[in-house]
Amino acid sequence: MEYFALIGRPLVGFINYLGRVGLLVGMVGESMAHGKWRPRLIVEQIAEIGYRSQPVVIMTGAFTGAVLAAQSLFQFSTLGMETGAGALVSVAMMRELGPSITALMLAGRVGAAMAAEIGTMKVTEQVDALRSMGVHPIDYLVTPRVVAMLIAMPLLIAESIAFGIGASLFVGTVTFDVNSAYWMNQIYMHTDMSDIIIALTKGTVFGLLIVMISCHQGLAASNGAVGVGRSTTRAMVYSALALLVFNFFLTMLMNIVFPVGFGN
Repeated sequence: MEYFALIGRPLVGFINYLGRVGLLVGMVGESMAHGKWRPRLIVEQIAEIGYRSQPVVIMTGAFTGAVLAAQSLFQFSTLGMETGAGALVSVAMMRELGPSITALMLAGRVGAAMAAEIGTMKVTEQVDALRSMGVHPIDYLVTPRVVAMLIAMPLLIAESIAFGIGASLFVGTVTFDVNSAYWMNQIYMHTDMSDIIIALTKGTVFGLLIVMISCHQGLAASNGAVGVGRSTTRAMVYSALALLVFNFFLTMLMNIVFPVGFGN
């Protein structure tokens, strides 16, 4: 019985957590359909999530593309296939590295900030004050962040991928002296609209995961500053784990719909 209890408690806790997050998703959906829209808050969150995240996104995308190009060229140069590295970087950045690594960085920067801000409002009873004034906390705190994330996340993913491919072109042509025309030709030959669809789809799903998990952790904060710290940590860890798990299943699903080399 102790063995079953050891397995059952985490399983029940995990199912309970999924249920609470699912309830939050339902409340956000109802808020978007019937609640009051607040354009000012949405614009503020777009600036916070999108505009202020650009340095992190640019650095992440650029150096991911650069190191992938360098590692590819180290191997391809022994086979005389240096130009093939351009296609590898382009496909990898769009299908995997661009969405996943950028989302992991944003889970730390944006997700932690959301959990800390909402958690601080929760433990200082500002959320209860909103209710007393007739303002629904979901309408005011969560829905603007969800809408802003849906707008900003695909653009950030596209920016990360663009800088990653640009950095790989610089590494290939300047450091390894690969002809830029051949490099770009390989990218055009092996990259198509299906890769862009995969990148944007993953970016949208990852953005929803980050904002839902982070806002839920913020609303669940308790026990003062210690509780806010724990909620912030959990938001980062849970978001990162969810991103990795969902990335695997999305990769398998999207590769069935859009296999590598589709349309070429």
